[in-house]
Order: sequence, then C-alpha cells, then structure tokens
Amino acid sequence: MTAFNGLGTHLGNLSWVANAQSRSISAENFTGEKGKGGMATDGASKSCVGDLGIGWKMSPKIVVKPGEVRELADIAGPGAIQHLWITQGNTALPMRWLILRIYWDAQEQPSVECPLGDFFANGWGGAQVNSLAVTVNPKCGQNCYWEMPFRRRCRITLESLLPENTEIYYQIDYALAEVPEQSAYFHAQFRRENPTKYKVPYTILDGVRGRGQYIGTYLAWGVNNGGWWGEGEIKFYLDGDREYPTICGTGTEDYICGSHDFENADGGPTRYVEYNTAYAGLPQVIRPDGLYRSQQRFGMYRWHIPDPIRFASDLRITVQALGWRSGWKFLPLQDDIASVAFWYQQLPTAPFPSLPGKDLLEVI
Repeated sequence: MTAFNGLGTHLGNLSWVANAQSRSISAENFTGEKGKGGMATDGASKSCVGDLGIGWKMSPKIVVKPGEVRELADIAGPGAIQHLWITQGNTALPMRWLILRIYWDAQEQPSVECPLGDFFANGWGGAQVNSLAVTVNPKCGQNCYWEMPFRRRCRITLESLLPENTEIYYQIDYALAEVPEQSAYFHAQFRRENPTKYKVPYTILDGVRGRGQYIGTYLAWGVNNGGWWGEGEIKFYLDGDREYPTICGTGTEDYICGSHDFENADGGPTRYVEYNTAYAGLPQVIRPDGLYRSQQRFGMYRWHIPDPIRFASDLRITVQALGWRSGWKFLPLQDDIASVAFWYQQLPTAPFPSLPGKDLLEVI
C-alpha cells in the first residue's frame, strides 16, 4: 500500500498517520514557520496586553490601507491549503471591495480572483452558510474547506478598494506534503452583470482551457421584477460543444437542488424558505422592507462534490434569467446576477476577464 500523504482526509482515513507537516499562517505567525507563533513584540493589540507580555494576543489582526494589496501568505511547496478563515473588523463595510487572489506555482495569473464575501457564498453580506465546503458563522466568520494542492508555491493576497483602513483577521491552515501527480489546481472566478442583457443567457464561466472538473457555483441574484425569477436553465458546454450543451438542467431552483420556487409546503401563506445542506442551499433571502430595501435578493450555492463535472479540453457554463409574463408565457428578465465558479484544472490558467470596476462591484 502506498504511504498516506496526509491530504484528502475524511472520516474513513482520519486515523491514518502521515508524514505531512501541519502549518498555519495568521497575524500571530506571518510565515507559518514551525515554533514561531505568538512571538510578536508589537501588534494591533499591544495596548490591551499591558504587563502580560509576549504570547498574550499581541497581534491578532492586520490593518489593510485603502488601495493596498496585502500579501497574506507566501508558501513554498509541495503542500495543500486545507482551511481558510477570515473576517473583517467592521462587517458593515462592503465585502465586494475586498478582492481575494490566489496564485499557484510560478504563475503571474491568479487562479482565484474574487470579492471576499462571494468567495464564501456571502455576496450580499450577512448570510449564515452551513455546507460541507463553506461555512459562514456568526458574526461573519467565513470558512473555506476546499482542498487546494500546490507543488512549488502558493501566494495569497487581499486587495482593498475600501475608502478607509480595514482590520482583517485571518488564519490559513495548510499541510506540507507530497502532492499526487493526478491532483489539479483549485480555481475560482467571479462575474457580475447588472442588469443582464435581454434574451441573452448570463455567462457563469467561459474561456477555460485544459483538463479538470467543475466543483461548484455560487449565485447572488438580485431580482428586478415583481414575479418568480428562477425558470432559467443552467447549461454546461463541454469539450467542443457549440450551440447545444452536453448537460442542460430544468430550472434555476432545480439546479440548486430545490423545487417549486423554493416555496414552503406547510399550507400557510406562500413564502421563500431558506435552507442549508452539505451540497446545496439557499441560505439567504433578502426581502423588501417597503422602503429602502425594495428588491428581493437571493444567495444560493451548489457544490458538485459527489458529482463533479469532468472536462477534457474546455468548459463554458451559462444560466438563463427567466420568469413569467401573462398568458403562461416565459419572460426573459434583466436581473442583477453575480456568480462564482469553482473548479480544478491543470495549469496554466487562462487569463480571466477583468473584474468589474469599484462602482460596478458595489451592492446598493
């Protein structure tokens, strides 16, 4: 039997010993070096420490300045990121103005480029998410458990577009270990259209080249009409598909593993029902307050963990914004749709589309 490398842990192999080395990066140990945590002599909480001295929560956070790109981690491989936790001091500040990027090996092109909240299925802010791959716990404790193997180097940065200094608390847990030849690299790409184009499907992902597997979708959907919005089909174009896809779903809520408009079944007044499961959920429904929050908004995820979508050369994914007009006819919508596509693939990473500018990122 081949020696266990310590990666890909689950309940069935959690008891196995391995030669992997556990490491962690935070504001208390910026390099993840062994035996070097909690040694800060200066930090954001120095005034709170008093005469307790070194080792008593001297440096629990960093401050990111407006316009700054802050390096959170630079790790020599081989190894794998196993857990990310991050939050900000003022959770009311727009998380779409904090941009997370991850670079693998020697690439200058990021393989992850995404606003912070959307990466954690929390694009509108204020969600509580309870899934296998991502959790968001009170108050805005954002966690990611996607395994992210790398061979030579992992570099993680956070860019602030905010107009003021921002406190960031974070921890990056990883293992230094041998990475199997068949392991591909984690990718995540953000897109947004507001509004979507009339009778034109929204593109979740395009331009992927190489071999890999698609593993998940997050959608932050803002509705700009007064009726049901989720009739649109999601389509996966694989390996040379052009006009017609290989995989075609039957509706947006069906793809999220719900049904019948995410509607309650208790016989009372009809309403949307939030839910969280291991692989799919609608954790957030923002309802109009009658004045300032006048539009419905929805946050939902679908993780393809037991059913990854394999591709050999290329991948494109779209979803239709589709509702109803009178006479039981479909109505193409022009909604506010933002998405994050998650997948693994071999390097190199094709260039991503440019992120929307600051004004077009803002949630209003």
